[in-house]
Amino acid sequence: SVVGGCGRSPALPRQPGMAEGEAAGDAGLGPAPAQEGAELAAVIGATVPTGFEQTAAEEVQEKLGSASRISRDRGKIYFEVPARSLPQVHRLRSVDNLFVVVQEFKDYEFKENKEDALKDLEDLVKKLPWTDPLKVWELNNSLKKKKTKRKKHNLQSPASREKLSGGEEGGADQNNTNDQEDCAQNPVAVEPTGGQDTEKPQGVTSRNGVEEEEDNEQSDVKVEVQASSESGTKAGDSQTGEGEAKVLRFRVTCNRAGDKHSFTSNEAARDFGGAVQEHFQWKADMTNFDVEVLLNIHNNEVVVGIALTEESLHRRNITHFGPTTLRSTLAYGMLRLCDPQPTDIIVDPMCGTGAIPIEGAAEWPYCYHIAGDNNPQAVKRAANNICSLLRKNESKDSSTALGIPLDIIQWDICNLPLRTGSVDIVVTDMPFGKRIGSKKKNWDLYPACLMEMGRICTPGTGRAVLLTQDKKCFAKALSRVGHIWRRAQTVWVNVGGLHAAVYLLRRTWERAEERRSFW
Repeated sequence: SVVGGCGRSPALPRQPGMAEGEAAGDAGLGPAPAQEGAELAAVIGATVPTGFEQTAAEEVQEKLGSASRISRDRGKIYFEVPARSLPQVHRLRSVDNLFVVVQEFKDYEFKENKEDALKDLEDLVKKLPWTDPLKVWELNNSLKKKKTKRKKHNLQSPASREKLSGGEEGGADQNNTNDQEDCAQNPVAVEPTGGQDTEKPQGVTSRNGVEEEEDNEQSDVKVEVQASSESGTKAGDSQTGEGEAKVLRFRVTCNRAGDKHSFTSNEAARDFGGAVQEHFQWKADMTNFDVEVLLNIHNNEVVVGIALTEESLHRRNITHFGPTTLRSTLAYGMLRLCDPQPTDIIVDPMCGTGAIPIEGAAEWPYCYHIAGDNNPQAVKRAANNICSLLRKNESKDSSTALGIPLDIIQWDICNLPLRTGSVDIVVTDMPFGKRIGSKKKNWDLYPACLMEMGRICTPGTGRAVLLTQDKKCFAKALSRVGHIWRRAQTVWVNVGGLHAAVYLLRRTWERAEERRSFW
């Protein structure tokens, strides 16, 4: 029988006498099954930009009052909240994708023999405590449906329909699920027969409709278990507590990292998915699914979850994408690093499509945000994104719709039309020298940028948060302007598979050389 109770927050102690790696229902990693009338609680897992796990944990503590545990598998945090807090969870700015934890094993023992290891995963399905997590999934669904109804009068394009706040989810009704999982771990799998890989060309699709990608020992798979025609007609899902006649469609996604496993993520997802289908009598559907079951395996850590987001929350503000559009979640992490205070003037001198200033204006409306770029096409895209945001605000409540404290200008990064010492914070994504610019150009551009940023920033209190993958060039440039900028912190991040760094710099009291007059 299925054991009640949502997975306990991994930070909480195990019940005495229970060994991890036992049958999941008995592992003691979930709170006691919900008592009659007790409030439904959920352990939420969130994927966050790699390197900004601590930032995300601080945001969760600040906005939800919950302590988080940062996973050993980088880019994930876990926290426990009452299920009624789901709308606030979806409004978190630093999280990409959300899932409710069914069960976590911190030290799962995989058998060495492949068949035995896969059989254990299959057997796990019927022992897992699915009841409460599925209730949380259902509640999450009802929130999405309410949101969809509210949006019926909104004629904007689907990509622009996410709320300014990060909203509940992407506004798609569960029956017509939008399969756009644009997150760092999960490449989009549009068709079961066509492998699509945005990072590397090695994405392969096997004959049974499984897509697999290997990236830094990590395998991501979207699996469709071939459903027999009989199982597709069986009615109902007793686990949701409603016994509804509609047969739910599902997909299993497996993320595997580590080199000690005898099986691939493709095989794990296929066999685990087959057991899920047998247990619930759901119908497998790779692209038009209602439920996405997640199987995350990181060395000996196993987490089973149910996805609460169809589309990554990082897409929330951007409708017009450029060649190197920054994720909104990463933009939030960068802004938070520089601790904006009310009335601060925040400048992004190389704004691209405007991800950083738009995120800044949404979350720190009591600051004044100035965005600029030397490329007229980028400025146009950023302006369009700002217009989309204004329309979104108006559609929420036209009587109280306010403007956004944000301006966009076309300018030359090395010759900014701003008064010396007039800016509090500079936050920008510098050209990596790959898709835009070149490594060679960066050797001249970086020192000139840092000098000009130093000129406009307030001595003593000014700060800059700069993202770049061209770390060697940046270090050299920084050494040349060491009299005006001091490095305070470095956060290592993963940007589209590239290992990059976010540098927090503090402005010294040293005067920067004055630029020639503009007039």
